[in-house]
Amino acid sequence: MNIFSLSSMKKLSMNELGRISPTEFKTIAKIPIFVILDNIRSMNNVGSIFRTCDAFLIEKLYLCGITANPPHKEITKTALGATDSVDWEYAENVVDLVQQLRKNNIKVYLIEQTDQSIPLQHFQFPEEKIAIVLGNEVFGVSEDLLSICDGAIEIPQHGTKHSLNVAIAAGIVLWEALSQ
Repeated sequence: MNIFSLSSMKKLSMNELGRISPTEFKTIAKIPIFVILDNIRSMNNVGSIFRTCDAFLIEKLYLCGITANPPHKEITKTALGATDSVDWEYAENVVDLVQQLRKNNIKVYLIEQTDQSIPLQHFQFPEEKIAIVLGNEVFGVSEDLLSICDGAIEIPQHGTKHSLNVAIAAGIVLWEALSQ
């Protein structure tokens, strides 16, 4: 695009976006990724991750531990209807869930900074189903998961904080998975 065509740019209307209904969403092929939320405190983060899973056609979202479940006003406010389209399930114990997924030959990767993390830009997302675990806003993923998962993926950061909001981290990782 050259700079002279910008004057003719216009925002797309809702009709022009070609959005599908939640019913149609349920029937179309999904990206073979399970997203696991491990003890997420903020219901706004949960709602945002629902929307991200909808946007990227993620197969399933698991809510674990203290992570709140829909319907809840704070989740609904940020999910904007994605709780109706995204397939989700509550699992009380994240370790039990991960062990069950691994028994079903699903590789599970933590989104976490560890001494063996693979930088996101070097991680090759496989074509078969995988699960990614996003952890608590303060403590990260449960320590018990380190020894039972297949690896850890780290989003490289260069500022002073070396942490991202969990909903932002989910968006970055899922975008990279979709891009590959």
